[in-house]
Amino acid sequence: QVQLVESGGGLVQPGGSLRLSCAASGFTFSRYRMKWYRQAPAKERELVAVIDSSGLSTNYAASVKGRFTISRDNAKNTVYLQMNSLESEDTAVYYCNTEDLWSTYWGQGTQVTVSS
Repeated sequence: QVQLVESGGGLVQPGGSLRLSCAASGFTFSRYRMKWYRQAPAKERELVAVIDSSGLSTNYAASVKGRFTISRDNAKNTVYLQMNSLESEDTAVYYCNTEDLWSTYWGQGTQVTVSS
């Protein structure tokens, strides 16, 4: 079955960087668009970044554009989120996501906390 496993979260100071990874299995990774979402306490889950199956096309939420970069390695079945210039407002649980005709799939999430 489809499995998405995020890693790389942690505590970082404002202005710092983190790279999140999402290891995928149970489906043909190279054929699917992948997304990163995040959910801050008491807020709705929001879409952060999207990458197409080839890795050539990406889109970002306005709040992270220019600071975050989504990428993928289809040989490793992994999608990444490089986060630079982190701000306290980036504090959230970050989730990896994909979907097919029948369902939407989520990882368990990884906590990112930006604090001094």
